[in-house]
Amino acid sequence: MRWPRRFSPADQAGSLCPVPRLSEVIAALENLWPAERAESWDAVGTVVGDPGQEVTRVLFAVDPVQEIVDEAVKLGAHLLVTHHPLYLRGTTTVAASTFKGRVVHTLIKNDIALHVAHTNADTADPGVSDALAGALDLRVVRPLVPDATDPEGRRGLGRVCELDHPLTVRELAARAAARLPATAQGIRVAGDPEATVRTVAVSGGSGDSLFDHVRAAGVDAFLTADLRHHPASEAVAQSPLALLDAAHWATEWPWCELAASQLDEISDRHGWGLRVHVSKTVTDPWTAHEASTAHPSPTTTLPASASRAPSDSAGAPN
Repeated sequence: MRWPRRFSPADQAGSLCPVPRLSEVIAALENLWPAERAESWDAVGTVVGDPGQEVTRVLFAVDPVQEIVDEAVKLGAHLLVTHHPLYLRGTTTVAASTFKGRVVHTLIKNDIALHVAHTNADTADPGVSDALAGALDLRVVRPLVPDATDPEGRRGLGRVCELDHPLTVRELAARAAARLPATAQGIRVAGDPEATVRTVAVSGGSGDSLFDHVRAAGVDAFLTADLRHHPASEAVAQSPLALLDAAHWATEWPWCELAASQLDEISDRHGWGLRVHVSKTVTDPWTAHEASTAHPSPTTTLPASASRAPSDSAGAPN
């Protein structure tokens, strides 16, 4: 988790600390999360911003949605860094009549730059899954899907982790529910709640494409988000693997704390005196949860019209 930023003379009014340009801050961020390490389908990098603009305050968040941009305006931020892209599939308009266009207009009118670190932050060392593991007090052993271009074997997608002591699946789910930001979904569990867990694979964001790697890792449980019915059903049918499904936003929010801490360190090293903030606004799209109370009937009763047998003459040829 992020350490509190140290108070320094740079935080005082009238400081002679150098004020960085946006281009300098972006160069530092690109060093942490090089754009060339993003997936080919991804859209990372600077979306809005004047390279020559001065930057004194930065806000980190998961989603570049209007309420986050409004928060950046209220905060007086000059740079908003988000994990999710604003335009993943491109666009032909930034008209303010569209919700994404309105985000662009608000950013530009208030001299706020937007920079995105998505899949290049997922595979970084440290990256999104390291932050998730850290939030749960898990010891990272290795990447779940190693980056073949990293000779040290530290970068890659997901992480294979060990617990400090064995827990049941139920206890691990309770830890995740307590340590990750609260969402309407909470933590869903598939598998035996009383099974013992010693090793865990984690992947921030959508993770059901990684089941082959998770099985190959031989872990007891897999914590991720956005698990779909069929992949999850097949996974638990093939092995005793326990699944813990958290909200997508909640599994990626710890990265904001990690990333802010990294920028804090860079700012201190360069003497920039940046004021770095993490948004605590919940932008998970799900806003409520109601537990199921009904149970399926052991037999299904067909409607009378469907169960009635046709008469001998009905539909018979002449």
